[in-house]
Amino acid sequence: MSFILFCIYAVITLIAIIFFALREFHMLQLNGYKTPEHSWWMKKNYKRYIFPVVCFVLQFASFWTDFSIPMVTAFSLFNFSIAIANKPGKKFKKPFVYTARVKRMLATFFIIIAAVFAVSWSIGMTPCLCTEWRPFNEASSFILVGSALYLTPILVPLANIINKPIETSVQKWYINDAKKILASCPDLHKVGITGSYGKTSMKFYLSELLSSQYETLKTPESFNTPMGVTITVRRDLKPTHEYFICEMGARRVHEIKELCDIANPHDGIITSVGEQHLETFGSIENILNTKFELADSVSAVDGKIYLNGDNELIRSKLDKYPTAVTYGLNDNNDWTATDITVSDRGTEFTVTSPDGKSCRYTTKLLGEHSVLNLVGAIAYAVGTGIPMEKLVLPVKRIASVPHRLQLLDKGNGLTFIDDAYNSNPNGCRAALNVLGLFDACRILVTPGMVELGAKQEELNYEFGQEAAKVCDYIVLVGKNQTLPIFNGIKDSGYNMEQVFAADSLNEALAKVNAYQTNKKKIVLLENDLPDNY
Repeated sequence: MSFILFCIYAVITLIAIIFFALREFHMLQLNGYKTPEHSWWMKKNYKRYIFPVVCFVLQFASFWTDFSIPMVTAFSLFNFSIAIANKPGKKFKKPFVYTARVKRMLATFFIIIAAVFAVSWSIGMTPCLCTEWRPFNEASSFILVGSALYLTPILVPLANIINKPIETSVQKWYINDAKKILASCPDLHKVGITGSYGKTSMKFYLSELLSSQYETLKTPESFNTPMGVTITVRRDLKPTHEYFICEMGARRVHEIKELCDIANPHDGIITSVGEQHLETFGSIENILNTKFELADSVSAVDGKIYLNGDNELIRSKLDKYPTAVTYGLNDNNDWTATDITVSDRGTEFTVTSPDGKSCRYTTKLLGEHSVLNLVGAIAYAVGTGIPMEKLVLPVKRIASVPHRLQLLDKGNGLTFIDDAYNSNPNGCRAALNVLGLFDACRILVTPGMVELGAKQEELNYEFGQEAAKVCDYIVLVGKNQTLPIFNGIKDSGYNMEQVFAADSLNEALAKVNAYQTNKKKIVLLENDLPDNY
């Protein structure tokens, strides 16, 4: 077999490996660099790996039985097609970020690839004692090079596993440095916020209220992981800050405790406990206990814990936390909101404190559920010494959190309610309630909810039934993903001519634009699945 042909085959395969690996590393990054979660994701998305697996089996069988120039040419074209399918340039919602960790993993991955290529070269180029064994050596070298491509989905997480001791060491150093910085700020008051949903909104609301009187730092965007908190502290914390609001996210048991060990919060707020990330938590009991790791941490330093008393799961733990401060819309809370008036222009409500003092507030935020988080934020802010009446203007100034029921007027009779970052049953119900406030042509665009484990189909089915009560048109994104929603809509007796299943968000939005109506269009964008879905 020609040496030149081997080189051509190797170069094409190497290009395909690079493109394929970069795509896989991107998915691994979106899965939080967690190999078990990435493995589950690969299992759910097995179809993307069928072609490489078939190619690997065919190449192995073909080269073993008929190792010829036409066969090598055919598989060179196969490998080239994999390169084309994974070529850079596709726009992603969350682009691949070449962090220091990614660069280390890439180095490990390409060391493995270089070793495979070196062995294949050695096998193919080594002279043989018997001429009849020469074809076997050449075929083996080609098979080995090809296997490096077809096994890339396995080699990528393998590089992550190999690097784990290094990454653990690096993260430990940065975390310890963040702890030292926090320890050097004895006057800094740290507030932890967690919950199945509502924690990001609570963080933004509380930051706005506290900033009216104190120098306040909050974790930005979705920096609610150990490294996210660490980066915030090392990059943004200044000696002048008086309050640090730390959002705490979790997908597994004990991850809140890990964050508390870093931030060491004085106080805590638990906004909710519900059916989110069931796939990784395993049960609602695990979610409940993990969220209350914040309460346990705060109790250990005699701090205050603020709890959403309207949440039945949270209320079930109140006996163990007798000093907890509850807030909500129900009468049995320490802090309550009453006389709530909701419209498509905003919300008005009255907050009553434990000592019976009341104050009326107005907000641009939409929906009763927004009031729930505002009550908690007001309760905490008053606890820091800010009078209730001095919070009237800060509450009025609060704007919608980006991608969480954010009202976006596009003109030409089209308005979006951007709720792209909500992906839980309670959030979806609240969003539909907000959509129902508008006297307009109400349109829902959604890919449904994910990471709900065994209850995912049931909860999406119920979401479809709820949507049928509110919406004039429903556009589903992803025909397979949204089948339970479709069935829920259908079983509700909805006019199925007003339901459309799109393959992509762009197709869905084109359909929205095509709807003809005399009313203004209000389009709820409910959830926007990340690229790994």
